[in-house]
Formats: sequence, structure tokens, C-alpha cells
Amino acid sequence: MSYVRNISLLLFIILIIAGSNIQSQNKPVLYFCETYGAEGEVGISDRFTVGKITLMVKSYYPIGEEHIVIQFDRYNPALNIFEFYKTFSYTIEPTSKYVFFSTNEESDLSFDDPGFYRVFLLNTNNEVITSSLVEIVY
Repeated sequence: MSYVRNISLLLFIILIIAGSNIQSQNKPVLYFCETYGAEGEVGISDRFTVGKITLMVKSYYPIGEEHIVIQFDRYNPALNIFEFYKTFSYTIEPTSKYVFFSTNEESDLSFDDPGFYRVFLLNTNNEVITSSLVEIVY
């Protein structure tokens, strides 16, 4: 009986030590959908056809920025690098933890050419808040 108790205690200690090294997502998550509306996110994916999409950002803590920039960099396979494609500016509530970005008066959030894109959410100092990849096809 004491053997089982000792094994149980050892397993408990291992779980406590291992559990202390587990960390939750420490950055906001950026992902994509076709649209966002009264029904929430529609068509979540990382692959879309050429045109307009909606970007979603979800965080466990306030984003803490009022003015942000979304930047698209497009992959150039001939040079094996990502190159600047375009940017869009937005104003959000600094206390936001869940934000969607879609077409507005200042930006159309459109991908005009097929390819692989890195998408960045940047603060006013051009520091990356979060980023993600998306593929655009015809």
C-alpha cells in the first residue's frame, strides 16, 4: 500500500513541476474570416480567394493601443523573401480584447493578387503586436 502511495506522491510532484512550466498564449492571436456580423465570425480559414476578408484579433488581456496598423507582406518565391505589400490604419479602444477589422472608409483590406502573405498588427512604433499567415488563391 505504501508503494502505491509513494508512486502517487511522485506522480503528483512531477505534475506540479511540469505544470509550472506550462504557459498560456502570451500574445494576441490574429486570424481570418470571410465576414463578421450579428452571427459572429463566418468562414474562418487561412486560405481565401482574391478579394476582401476580415481580420480578427483575440487576446486574453487588453491590446493597449488606440492607433494600430495592419501590414501585408507578400511572399516573393523568386527571391525567397516576403516583401512589403500594403498597410491600413485603424483606431480601436485600448481596452479591446476582441476586435475585427474589415473594409471601412480608409481601407479595403483586400488581397488583389494570389500568394502567401504575412499579416502584422503593429503599434504606432511599428512593433509587432501579433501576426499570422494567409494564402490567397484565384
